[in-house]
Amino acid sequence: MTAGVDMRAPLSLLPLRLDQVVFEVGTRRIIDGVSLRLDPGARIVILGPNGAGKSVLLRLCHGLLAPTAGTIAWNAAEVAGGARRQAMVFQRPVLLRRSALGNVAYALKLAGVPREQRRERAVEALRKVGLEGQGRHSARVLSGGEQQRLALARVWALRPEVLFLDEPTASLDPGATHEIENVISALHAAGTTTVMVTHNLGQARRLGDDILFLHQGRLLERTPADRFFKHPSSSEAATFLEGELPW
Repeated sequence: MTAGVDMRAPLSLLPLRLDQVVFEVGTRRIIDGVSLRLDPGARIVILGPNGAGKSVLLRLCHGLLAPTAGTIAWNAAEVAGGARRQAMVFQRPVLLRRSALGNVAYALKLAGVPREQRRERAVEALRKVGLEGQGRHSARVLSGGEQQRLALARVWALRPEVLFLDEPTASLDPGATHEIENVISALHAAGTTTVMVTHNLGQARRLGDDILFLHQGRLLERTPADRFFKHPSSSEAATFLEGELPW
């Protein structure tokens, strides 16, 4: 070991702990006393009716919002000056006015990746999501499914520990949805922990190991996916499933 250089790997960001987290806007309480722990390797899906607070909870975890009360604590801090170790993909990805390859390369630049490494990593990320032939195309002319895969290519290039996904296939057709699900599964297989909000219950079954069920801002259940869909433990979850599943 070189003297004066710490060669130890950085501590994992996970687990992430939420303790009695509250989020209010004015007099409205959107998240109401949520406590939970997210561990490495998990595939978490957040379900609940409209207005339950699902997307807000995701943004609180990612740090886009600060809680009104309670605490949110990672196991370790982000590495100063290094690539972010968590990422988020939204329902409508925010893309730059440049090529698909340029979008990925710019994300790598912001993460501090050396210039000589960016193109190779960007090309590889596009290949991973099936966009290797679209690298020179403007990101703005890609289809909705291709744009979402481009957003996931940026994630792949950055290799985060944790990926938050907010309705990533909500506006896509079944074929594009299938492609996005394949990429998400591949990211998880490569070591990324995933936390996703979805209204698609079939998707929740395919991509979730554990279900977090929110109702009126409260976390009513955290249950393995199979058990949740067969035997929900709360009456609110049972009612939700009765209205959503095509029995």
